Amino acid sequence: MGRMARVCVQSLMKVVNAGLGMVGIAMILYALWMLRVWLRHLQSDTAPIPWFIYTILGLGVTLCVIFCSGHIAAETANGCCLYIYMVFVFLLFVLEAAVTADIFLNHSWEEDFPEDPSKNLDQLKQFIRKNFDICKWIGLTVVSVQGLSILLAMILKALGPHSERYYESDDDYLPDRVPLLKNYVPPQSYAVNDQTYGKNGSWNTRTNSKGSR
Repeated sequence: MGRMARVCVQSLMKVVNAGLGMVGIAMILYALWMLRVWLRHLQSDTAPIPWFIYTILGLGVTLCVIFCSGHIAAETANGCCLYIYMVFVFLLFVLEAAVTADIFLNHSWEEDFPEDPSKNLDQLKQFIRKNFDICKWIGLTVVSVQGLSILLAMILKALGPHSERYYESDDDYLPDRVPLLKNYVPPQSYAVNDQTYGKNGSWNTRTNSKGSR
């Protein structure tokens, strides 16, 4: 029963974690598209790339790294990997919460960010304002996925790793589980020869009786 529950949690965690990977890939593609447009309309080769493009690209790469770490953690069910994955997701959640709180509570939040010469930030703000309901549900879905990922990682950590991956000694390995050992020789059991034991026993008895005389 515990094995089945562990497998279900692992599969569900991989599916949920794949959502973060898809978001990361989408952000990377969006950043590459903005970079292509910026370079096409660039007047000077020495002009720096706007910070907004770097930020979106960095967030996308970070989500992909979190996705890879989460897949490894779900596959191995290792406690250290699960802790690292939960820390990554929690830090990302804190960053998102800080930015969201600054936008909703600070009316002059635009002054906290440097000027974007590519105007992509302004276009993104206009898109969010026109499609606020859709963007709101997308944001809530991403946050829910992150929270569910942390919850599943905690459950998988509580269930522990696979018990069959740990052995007390080398004798616990069965021959059918070590097919790569071509020269594997099973341990042989040695039986005591009753006849030899009988002869030795009778000889010892005769020796003791002669010594007693």
